[in-house]
Amino acid sequence: EVQLVESGGGLVQAGGSLTLSCAASGVTLDDYARGWFRQAPGKKREGISCISSNDGSTYYAESVKGRFTISSDNAKNTLYLQMNSLKTEDTAVYYCAAVGKNPCTQLGYDAWGQGTQVIVSS
Repeated sequence: EVQLVESGGGLVQAGGSLTLSCAASGVTLDDYARGWFRQAPGKKREGISCISSNDGSTYYAESVKGRFTISSDNAKNTLYLQMNSLKTEDTAVYYCAAVGKNPCTQLGYDAWGQGTQVIVSS
């Protein structure tokens, strides 16, 4: 059984930083595309960053480009999202996703975490 467990969310002031982690079991993350999504209140879930498994290429949504960095630790089987210069509009529940197809921007991830809340205050 594939399990993804996120951590690292919380309350932070605008301009601050947080690092989200997604620890995986039951699957080797790096064998598949994996990424981060978020859903703000009243909005659709959006993909914000991902890594393709075939060439390691990364994708960032325009809204987070230059501020967020996605990375993966093979030894720990963990996916990370470093978030800097946070804005109030980054407030959302953040989900990691795994067992995806290449390129990572394709829809159809088969494993999802439970989500972690990020609140950015002004």
